[in-house]
Amino acid sequence: MSSVAERRLREELSLFIQKPVTVHTTLEKTYTGTLQGIDAGTLNMCLANAKDESGKEIGRLFINGRTVLEIFGIEMPFDLRGFAARLDRVFPKMVKVIDEAGVIVVMDKIRVTEKGLIEGRGPAAERVQKVYEEFNRERAKKSN
Repeated sequence: MSSVAERRLREELSLFIQKPVTVHTTLEKTYTGTLQGIDAGTLNMCLANAKDESGKEIGRLFINGRTVLEIFGIEMPFDLRGFAARLDRVFPKMVKVIDEAGVIVVMDKIRVTEKGLIEGRGPAAERVQKVYEEFNRERAKKSN
């Protein structure tokens, strides 16, 4: 696999970290839980607060990647680039995306993630927070 394709696969898998997923295995088992960690090369993974198809609860479940058939994200991933584009309309040429950290930096002093505003004060930070809330409202409408 090319290094670009591998990097993109790793980025996509990283979007599932700390999110609810469903995993189907070759052993004809299905598990749902919060993805704690995954090795992109082997698909070995750890689910927290997992449940099997019968509803049995498992605190921590480690799944061997050789048995993984499919991984489904239960919720829509946050569109960091889409949100950055929205912010760029409000703060032209003052928005930077740091993909590896999942952070958007506005005006070199306001930091926001998929969880909301994490750093910054004042009117500009309040505006970023309002754009974030509006973006999430629209995202919620689309997923319903």
